[in-house]
Amino acid sequence: MEQQSITIVRFDNALMNVSRDSALQDVRVLYDEYEDFMPVFAENILGINSDDTLYLADALPQFLADTTYGFAETNAEVQRQFADISDIQEQLDDAFTKIHYLYHDLPLPMIYFFISGFNASILFMDDDMAVGTDMYLGSDWKYYNQVVYQYQKQNMRKECIPIDVVSAYLFRNIPYSSVKNRLLENMIYRGKIMYLLSVLLPAYPDYEIMGYTQEQWDWCETNEQAIWNHIMDRRDLFKTESMLLTSYLNDGPFTSEVSQDSPGRVGTWIGWRIAESYMEHNQDVTLQQLMENGDAQRILHDSFYKP
Repeated sequence: MEQQSITIVRFDNALMNVSRDSALQDVRVLYDEYEDFMPVFAENILGINSDDTLYLADALPQFLADTTYGFAETNAEVQRQFADISDIQEQLDDAFTKIHYLYHDLPLPMIYFFISGFNASILFMDDDMAVGTDMYLGSDWKYYNQVVYQYQKQNMRKECIPIDVVSAYLFRNIPYSSVKNRLLENMIYRGKIMYLLSVLLPAYPDYEIMGYTQEQWDWCETNEQAIWNHIMDRRDLFKTESMLLTSYLNDGPFTSEVSQDSPGRVGTWIGWRIAESYMEHNQDVTLQQLMENGDAQRILHDSFYKP
């Protein structure tokens, strides 16, 4: 397996070199040195026409120094926490080495780190990706209370970046496709992605891969049989209503179809368990074959999943 090295571009550091006194010149330098990403940043994060460099030169210093949402303090914290990113680099290199081995034809992304003003965690630009480092300063970063819900803060930590990057990459490059579009197909698809993610990032415990706390994971394990019985008794596996799918699969403080004591995305968690059981009972199946298998009914049957 040939080792791959992912390029991480520190656009966040370059932004901090913009001075109010030399803003126009500094903006032009950014356009010269980051010609692919600077227009994306201007339009998607600042909401400014990328051709309007004069307006951008006026607005960018204000954006970086804004005190309403604590940007100045936040940006300083980014510089402190992300001075050393060797741990992130190592995790991404190892994960994308495995991805390249499994999927030779998939392009490996260049990854830009940027300051988002609490606007975005992950961005895509064609084959490349960008990470808003100010969205990963720790669950207790005081300014997060103004911009996100409480349940979202647990995954806004530096160590979550490799999980979010690789997860977003997999969902983008291994797209969901189903004519039936029942809960079953959605659960199995997402469960397969989570299973693959756990193989690509073995240093992380399963609850971190899932974006859960240890307590949330333990709740699911304790109540796994009850969750499955609930799904089967109501025949939810075969339903297609968008609100039901959203409840089981989308992030939230809890899974409303199950219990207010549950974590969000319990449907994805069950899908992962099914994918895991399928691979345990079919050890001749490769990872590529698992991901290419679109027959969710057959995967469930051959998983012998019985919590």
